[in-house]
Amino acid sequence: MSNISGADGADSASGGPPGGDPEAAPHLFRSLRNHRNYQLLMPGQIISGTGSWMQVTAQLWLVLDLTHGSGTAVGITAGLQLLPVVLFGLYASVLVDRFPKRRILMISQAAMGTLALVLGLLTVTGSIRVLEVYALAFGLGLVLALNRPAWSAFTYEVVGPGDVSNAAGLNSATVSMTKIVGPAVAGVLIAAVGTGPIFLINAASFGVMELMLYLMREDELYDRDPVPRAKGQLREGLRYVRKDRDLVMLMTILLLVSAFGMNFAVTDALMSREVFHTEASSFGVVTAMMAVGGLIGSLLSARQRQPSMRVMLVTAAAFSVLVFATGLMPNYWAFAVMQLPTGMAMTAYTTTAYSITQLRAPDEMRGRVMGLYLLVFTGSGPIGFPLIGWLAETFGPRSTLITGGFASLVSVVGTVAFMAPVATRKAEART
Repeated sequence: MSNISGADGADSASGGPPGGDPEAAPHLFRSLRNHRNYQLLMPGQIISGTGSWMQVTAQLWLVLDLTHGSGTAVGITAGLQLLPVVLFGLYASVLVDRFPKRRILMISQAAMGTLALVLGLLTVTGSIRVLEVYALAFGLGLVLALNRPAWSAFTYEVVGPGDVSNAAGLNSATVSMTKIVGPAVAGVLIAAVGTGPIFLINAASFGVMELMLYLMREDELYDRDPVPRAKGQLREGLRYVRKDRDLVMLMTILLLVSAFGMNFAVTDALMSREVFHTEASSFGVVTAMMAVGGLIGSLLSARQRQPSMRVMLVTAAAFSVLVFATGLMPNYWAFAVMQLPTGMAMTAYTTTAYSITQLRAPDEMRGRVMGLYLLVFTGSGPIGFPLIGWLAETFGPRSTLITGGFASLVSVVGTVAFMAPVATRKAEART
């Protein structure tokens, strides 16, 4: 694992200012206490993230209204938003290593705000059709293909190696908080004014994030000079990951668990509307309950001094079991309550996996390694979401959740069982 020695070691080597050593500052909010730039980043994340989750909720509801409750259409919308990440995410991650990440983020935030504005205007004027929702979802995916690896690598530049695990937990907690507030507010606004104004609010929220990025001090970033253009840079990043057994295991499990178990963008909406016959506000409660669990899991992860593979494997297995159990819930409130432990396990798992990947990535190829991580995390979506939507429509959302949870658990156990003997044989060969 990468050196995490703090201000006297890894921070100095990375060319950045003195940073938070987890041994010297074992505080839940040490990233906020130690780094002015992170003090700007977090409120921007809260405001922009809340607007984004409002849009996610409103967009799902808009598609259901336009298609008279089609689960396949919901799956297609979610899949189209992820497709560019799969197609172009690795190539975009090469650009992240070549250009200043703060500049990339400012450009991509402006582009996402523009897309939200267009969606809002089309909806408010009554001109929106499902094909236009598909097109705008794909456009957003194109921007996210560049934004996501840049954002992941930029977190390291803001707080440095000593506090990156803490910042990952706090970032995840921020996402969880916005998932609580955003869908809940969206549910109320959908009932009061419809979906259109929600997209306009989200467009405005990106302006706040732009301001926070602008106000950051470049001389306090833990950045390196951009990597010069050269042939084979993408293959170089892939080779690095392939040689690291823990990263191979981490990304294999992440791919399978996300494919089989993390389909809430489709299943929660269908369970709420088609199985329990609830309104938009109740769907918002389900999403918020998972976010509360995610907030708890995030804060627990933020307290880790150093993430471990053991914690990652245990939380991945626990999440899989909880997804299976969620599909068995007999009524709406039991289903909603089960989102709490499920969200807690899911966020603890993904935050730990994210932190391990950040710390194992060399500075000069962090964008590429995080780009591969994000590709693996979201790569099953373009095929999985439409398929899950069709399966839920054909066999019912319950069957989809139960089958997905079981397949996810088998994936965790099977990957560990397969890779452990391989690692043992390699160690014996070396001796």
